[in-house]
Amino acid sequence: MAANTNPDLQRSIIYSVFPRNHTQAGTLAAIIDDLPRIRSLGADIVWLMPIHPIGELHRKGSMGSPYANRDYRSIDPALGDMADLEALVEAAHEQGMRLIIDVVYNHTSPDSTLWREHPEFFWKKADGTPGNHVGDWSDIIDLDYTVPELWDYQVESLVGWARVVDGFRCDVASFVPVEFWKRARAACEEVRPGCIWLAESVHRHMGAWARRTGLYSARDTEAYEAFDIEYEYDVERSFDGYLSGTTTLAHHLDLLEFQESVYPDNYNKLRYLENHDLPRIASRVGSIDDLESHTAMLFFKKGTTLVYAGQEHALSHQPSLFDRDVIDWEAGHDLSELIRTLARIKHERLDCDDHFFARAAGEHTAVMERYGSAGHALGVFPLRSQSSTIEVELADGSYENLIDGSDVKVAGGKLECAGRPIIICA
Repeated sequence: MAANTNPDLQRSIIYSVFPRNHTQAGTLAAIIDDLPRIRSLGADIVWLMPIHPIGELHRKGSMGSPYANRDYRSIDPALGDMADLEALVEAAHEQGMRLIIDVVYNHTSPDSTLWREHPEFFWKKADGTPGNHVGDWSDIIDLDYTVPELWDYQVESLVGWARVVDGFRCDVASFVPVEFWKRARAACEEVRPGCIWLAESVHRHMGAWARRTGLYSARDTEAYEAFDIEYEYDVERSFDGYLSGTTTLAHHLDLLEFQESVYPDNYNKLRYLENHDLPRIASRVGSIDDLESHTAMLFFKKGTTLVYAGQEHALSHQPSLFDRDVIDWEAGHDLSELIRTLARIKHERLDCDDHFFARAAGEHTAVMERYGSAGHALGVFPLRSQSSTIEVELADGSYENLIDGSDVKVAGGKLECAGRPIIICA
């Protein structure tokens, strides 16, 4: 792991905001009024999706993807200006939260400031024109990190932002050299001690494809030298398979346990049910009861928890990355109180140093256990809301379900699950 990773990030909850779609105004300033509500959900960190100007050349949709960045060193005027960002950061701090921004260092838009001023910083096709290595990313061109001067420019840019914000979510971080990130981390630490580094590491099959074709792609174990937190894309395919019925829950849970054996002792994975690249989880499960079990399991997992804005309302519509698509805060089913309860459990009852175990009980019930300095925590999550009898390593007796305060009885080393999620700390 990075030498100065803060283990308390294991207990943290990140709330992800798409600025132009979060409010009717679609500005940085408009987010300020929502910070108390976000904090009340238990959020410790607010993550702003990219706030930089968006390219116009080869733009997708009517407004373009915020990940087709036109200028690393400025803010999209439609969102506001530096004073607005500084005010938002200050307001987040007043609420007891930190704020991180999205940085997209693998590529830029084809009409970016960097392309205009430093075309030598870009990867070129055989005909000498800029291009990208991933075909459907048609609105971007790839940078070339074999150019030392590019490193200087990018590190300088990050240091500038680190003077304002508390850290970075780094897009497609695996495709940018780990040594670059280590250098950037050290430089930013000088101006922002404790700067947070979250890596969007790539799916296992995507990383393998890149290396097979001669492209650089850091393995997750390598990226941990520079990052505090990494996406759980290494196990996402198995979770998708479970939801679609092509793989078993047991297979996914076995891979979660496998993470415990291959990563550094203090590894931290970003745990999520949805994000801006994925369908809403409410569109993928059968009922609100099932969704509540999935949500409880999310918070029980070892690692930093992500809540994507709108998830707390069980929204099923996936916001567009390319058009104005404001969240409908009146729709869905409000899960806010459940999330507040789960956040308290995560903050107060689950330890950063826990050893994690997971198994399936039947086809659709996950049983997870955490052992650490605070003792033994048990989670039972019926993902299809089915009743079942679960064998447990708990002394016979009565225990409180921390989710709803109900009484859970253990007799003969077994407990009865009535189709609702259970979290017990013994």
